[in-house]
Amino acid sequence: MDLARTRSVAPRLSVLPECGSTNAELRRHAPDAAEWPHLSVLLTDTQTAGRGRLDRTWSTPPGTALAVSVLLRDLPDDVAAWGWIPLAAGVAMTDAVAAQLPGHDVGLKWPNDVLVDGRKICGILAEVAGSAVIVGTGINTTMTAAQLPVPTATSFAALGVAVDADRLISDYLMQLAAVVAALTRTGDAVASGLHAAATARCLTLGQEVNISLPDGSTLRGRASVLVSDGRLAVHGGEREHVVSSGDVVHVRPV
Repeated sequence: MDLARTRSVAPRLSVLPECGSTNAELRRHAPDAAEWPHLSVLLTDTQTAGRGRLDRTWSTPPGTALAVSVLLRDLPDDVAAWGWIPLAAGVAMTDAVAAQLPGHDVGLKWPNDVLVDGRKICGILAEVAGSAVIVGTGINTTMTAAQLPVPTATSFAALGVAVDADRLISDYLMQLAAVVAALTRTGDAVASGLHAAATARCLTLGQEVNISLPDGSTLRGRASVLVSDGRLAVHGGEREHVVSSGDVVHVRPV
């Protein structure tokens, strides 16, 4: 891959021919702040043991998806604000994907998926690593329609688009850096504009949804707003429920 633009944005870029989990690999380097500064990137197009929410594992055919992990060190002093990092990454990746898919409906499914025309093209997983946060994304790039793991997935290739990977990653990094910097400067998602940006891109809002909860129960209702800490308010039955990202397995229209 020619990643000249990405190298101009990331202070350190490590490209691996194959990797089990880019998040796990970057975590090994996280203690070394001198060698792996803020916005360092580790990526591969062949991830063999990717991890999603709740430690689910998955893999993709070699060369068909990008696994990109970013190390964030310059973060808000208030750790509670770190809960907005997955949505910050979602905003940044939504815009990066949309830039190469004009005419398509691209948006964010709360809390951590990017959808194109209602189908998932990218998933996001943020993990705390000491005083840093690692944000991992998996983007379906050259995966054919036959290779897609589920009918609700899509890829650039399945949409008939030859993705410019360098532009995609560099656009994502620049936007992520800007959004996180504003959050760090203000310490508040509303004041920084992140709350408004996530709300504007969130396809979940206004939808009737099913939310699978850790206790095995299912919450059904209409997603209404993102509250100030990034949780999702859902009106179900006669009351409003507020769901945290840590409790949600998936959110789907019904």
